[in-house]
Amino acid sequence: MKFTIRKELLLDALNKVSKAISSKNLIPVLAGIKFELKKRTLTLTASDNDITIQTSIDSKGDNNFTIEKEGSIIIQGKYILDIVRKLPDRYINIEVIDELKIRIYTRNSEFNLNGISESEYPNINLEESKKKISMDVKTFKSIVNQTAFAASNEESKPVLTGINFNIVGDILECNSTDSYRLARKVIKLNKVSEDNYNIVIPSHNIIEFSKILGNDEEEVCLHIFNNKILLTNDNLKFESRLINGTYPNTSNLLPKESFIVISTNLIDFYDVIDRVSILTSDKEKNIVTLETNGNILTLKSSSAEIGRVEEKMTIKKDSKEDIKISFSAKYMMEALKSFSTENVDIHFVGDIKPILVKSKEDESLTQLVLPIRTY
Repeated sequence: MKFTIRKELLLDALNKVSKAISSKNLIPVLAGIKFELKKRTLTLTASDNDITIQTSIDSKGDNNFTIEKEGSIIIQGKYILDIVRKLPDRYINIEVIDELKIRIYTRNSEFNLNGISESEYPNINLEESKKKISMDVKTFKSIVNQTAFAASNEESKPVLTGINFNIVGDILECNSTDSYRLARKVIKLNKVSEDNYNIVIPSHNIIEFSKILGNDEEEVCLHIFNNKILLTNDNLKFESRLINGTYPNTSNLLPKESFIVISTNLIDFYDVIDRVSILTSDKEKNIVTLETNGNILTLKSSSAEIGRVEEKMTIKKDSKEDIKISFSAKYMMEALKSFSTENVDIHFVGDIKPILVKSKEDESLTQLVLPIRTY
């Protein structure tokens, strides 16, 4: 194997696939990146058995990437990434000598690494499904950004550590919950799906994929199998395991009616909660209390050790009824942060019933936060 490539091209590909390398992996070969040079394409693959990432660089006959000799080798991921990142040259030469010796050189630098035979690498098959589901990158990123944060970190409930993708016809419903809050995003797909799907994708994995996606106008395709999902975008392939288990029916959590709806500017409401939460003693729950009196909303918090704070703001309310309710400032702020609208509507059902956050400007998104009893 021998080729010359522009540094930026190789570094971009290495940054993508290196997300699949785990320092905790017990299989030494999985600390490496598989380089496969065939005809006019260099394919890089990395895996930690949980996720697999593959990307390819095509030689288009220009000077950015020229191939002298085909071949395959496994190169230690940490070292090749550091070397390529720190070399100052615009072009980098990589050559395999004596089958397992790798020479990485530029005009003034030369590194020699020990490689691993490709025969030791697991057989990875990133085959695509004929029944793919597609959407644009922008839509996919919004799904992840608006739901993933509400997934659980508790490994004792594995199914709640993922995002639930429920596809029926041309409707995709995504849910994420940690039992204290719920994020739901519902979108209409461009095309009716031949099959219905109800799967749970690990939230950490899908966040990693979202981070390495390119142009918002490009397409993301979902290829769903029994125990895994393959996500593709341009020359990028990302495979993740699925979480086994039945995701809870979250529709039951969403109140059908509300007796008070407060309408307010999103940023103003967020900022008030942010300030009031400064004096909360428990940084995990940081409980604040919301109280309405006509069109005046009061938010307050107190701590025996620190002190107390109270702040008022004017709101619009659709009812003469008033409410007093306590909730986690952290959870409410994260729910508000998921909206990209100017205004939000806060729906109250009762002082011990779930709080719904919605916006007339984006009806695809619903956030739910459970109240906290303070007595």
